Amino acid sequence: MIKFIHTADIHFGVENYGRLDVKTGIHSRLLDFYKVLNFCVDTAIEHNVDFFLFAGDAYKTANPTPTHQKLFMQCMLKLHKANIPIVMVVGNHDNPLSFGKAHALDIFNQIPLDGFEIISKPRIVMLKTKSGLVQIVGIPWPTRNSITLNNEHINLNQNDITSYISKAVSKIIEELASQLDPNLPAVLTGHLTVSSGIFSGSEKQAVYGTDPIFLPSQLGIKPFDYVALGHLHRFQNLNPQNNPPIIYAGSLERIDFGERKEEKGFCLVKINNKQSTTYEFIKTPTRAFIQIDVYLNEIESQTEQILKKILDYNIANAIIKILYHIPNNLKDRVDLSAIQQACSKAWYIVGVFPIRAQALRQKRLSLKVDMDLKKLLESYFDNKLEYKRNKEKLVEKALILETELYDQENNKE
Repeated sequence: MIKFIHTADIHFGVENYGRLDVKTGIHSRLLDFYKVLNFCVDTAIEHNVDFFLFAGDAYKTANPTPTHQKLFMQCMLKLHKANIPIVMVVGNHDNPLSFGKAHALDIFNQIPLDGFEIISKPRIVMLKTKSGLVQIVGIPWPTRNSITLNNEHINLNQNDITSYISKAVSKIIEELASQLDPNLPAVLTGHLTVSSGIFSGSEKQAVYGTDPIFLPSQLGIKPFDYVALGHLHRFQNLNPQNNPPIIYAGSLERIDFGERKEEKGFCLVKINNKQSTTYEFIKTPTRAFIQIDVYLNEIESQTEQILKKILDYNIANAIIKILYHIPNNLKDRVDLSAIQQACSKAWYIVGVFPIRAQALRQKRLSLKVDMDLKKLLESYFDNKLEYKRNKEKLVEKALILETELYDQENNKE
């Protein structure tokens, strides 16, 4: 049996919603990410796994700070000291935009230590573990730099190039899979976008159309026993009814409020003699993200309504955001200092934000110069909600006034 950890999307460098830690001088959110990665590493050591598989995006950017690199390196060296081989795939956040620049994981290729396999180009890794050989096909984030383009692609637009990259990578996966020994455990790992994958809140801001897209059927092919993916932050199995499992382990820690309802963690995977593959999703000790929505009424004190709602949540050491929805006809009378005092046990308050329903825009009147007074008035009152119910009476009285005015003018003459 081969046993390994599958994780991805660590994103060291995401430092929103926090503050500097007075003991270390390090941002509190970076310490949160460091904590969950250490939990993942300690679990790998506790279960004495055969290898540790990281499917891309170690950092927020391809230019991590020395502090980010130091903390990440400490975790990886802990695995190395426990004689656990490490396989890492380069993700889109690890990849520099400029050709020729080193990627964020390249430093592991330079240190004189065995046990690190860094996959920056599609290839097969024949990994020797204490339980035997494992075949790993690695696919980094596909870019123009990683896929060969020639002169015939010069005039292609972005969508055509993206489509070409998808087809080229799919063909590469097939070719590499055909070279594997069907009797040995085989894993496909990549930092990829699968068509049926569900994006998390933080990722929805990305332009979906620029990602090369792959079908589950292009990845879950023989002889793979497990497909380990990174890039999407939500844990999910894209091939639940069949083998092999096609798994996004998801991110280890929440990135923003769009992920507040998602469980975060990693997978402990077991390949049983090519007969079956099982996996267990292990949750990480993440920082809670809590969004409190309060819909104010006109009867109770606005501040009291919010304070009561806060009591429904365990906000201790959480990152919280409060949205209070206020009717358009009411003035905002919320005591923000009282709200902040009530949230003193929270780790960080993003803000207390008033939300008002957007006023309906009145439809522009379609008036014409050849309309008579009656049609003009009917059109006007139809667009005034406060007058619409009494439209007929108002039009009638207006027409009476018009007649009286007309008679007065004629009598003067």
